[in-house]
Amino acid sequence: MSIGTAKPEVTVTVPARAPARPGLPSPEPGWRVWPRRWPRWAPYAAAAWGVGYAAVQVVWAAAGATVPWSPQVAYASGVQLALAALALLAAGACLATPRPPARRGRVAVTAVLAVAVPVFAMGMASLPAHVVTLASLSGVESATGFAHVLLNTVGLALLLLVVVSHRRRLRGRCPRCGAEHTGDGSGPLVHPPASVASRRTRIQVYLLMCGLLPWAAVKTIWTLGGDALSVTAEKWREENAGGSGAAKALASAGIDVTVLAALAGIFLLLGLMYPWGQVFPRWTLLLTGRRVPRLLPLLPAWLSAIGLSVYGVVLVIYAPLSAADVLPRIKPDGAFTSSAGITWMVLFGGLAFGGLGFGLIAAARSYAARTRPVCAIAAATDATRGN
Repeated sequence: MSIGTAKPEVTVTVPARAPARPGLPSPEPGWRVWPRRWPRWAPYAAAAWGVGYAAVQVVWAAAGATVPWSPQVAYASGVQLALAALALLAAGACLATPRPPARRGRVAVTAVLAVAVPVFAMGMASLPAHVVTLASLSGVESATGFAHVLLNTVGLALLLLVVVSHRRRLRGRCPRCGAEHTGDGSGPLVHPPASVASRRTRIQVYLLMCGLLPWAAVKTIWTLGGDALSVTAEKWREENAGGSGAAKALASAGIDVTVLAALAGIFLLLGLMYPWGQVFPRWTLLLTGRRVPRLLPLLPAWLSAIGLSVYGVVLVIYAPLSAADVLPRIKPDGAFTSSAGITWMVLFGGLAFGGLGFGLIAAARSYAARTRPVCAIAAATDATRGN
């Protein structure tokens, strides 16, 4: 055989483990993969919540339990039964979202979810007040009221997950990341680098934060021993004599516990706007340089913002209408000795709660957009197209 006709040698390299093809389940441990598959389990979790929520409401209505919506208003048994019916409808709508039905079915599912989300959002509006009460070690005023708020909070979180994944499915996008790609969306995610909120968002949030100043100033005057808005320092101390030891200790240092809670809200706002809310800074010691879990700031921001913004708007509207005699005048209560003083404080409270609530909404929207990850397969596809 001639040398010119010799075939070249071919070297074949066999990998020790064949790489997983795109779209197949990740070989990682289940505790890592499970959160990635939230579009799959969220509808079923929301449906289970709906059934449990309806059962609790029916039991409360049958037993005549007092479930407060506000300190002066409790849910009527008829309202509780209506909430139970809505929860069951929402459960059925959630079960229909993994495989979107025909056009009429989609309209019905959308209508049910559009009603359920704001209703259950109103049911958890008092969550910030309960958090402040628990943080001050003052105990729980109503066990059923607190349980009702927690049930609504869990349900709202699950319903929002279902709504997001459902909208993305209808648009033909990945229900987890919202991008257009193949596969089941259970692979790893690619996160964008840390960034600062836009200048417009920062200005908007800082202006809204200014709404805290009048309310915090009056509270600080009282705790420091001064008189303001027809309330004397002595009367203020008498009204707060039944507080927890921690609240009394803070008051002795001139710090009101609700002002301290507002400062925690400001800390959350700043974290949502600046890079240290996306990557742990140096002062976090062992966590330095690690990526902040996206839901760590977003969950408290969204859950607090809903109640604060709604409550703030109600107070800001009610106070001037009451002063103008369009609505019944606010009568002096507690430490207040004049109608004008308590009306001003209601207005200041509305500016504070509304400013903090809408500030959290603006900052959380920016944070969610700046930190939204995409599935790795989508990022690889975009990189290939770019080349």
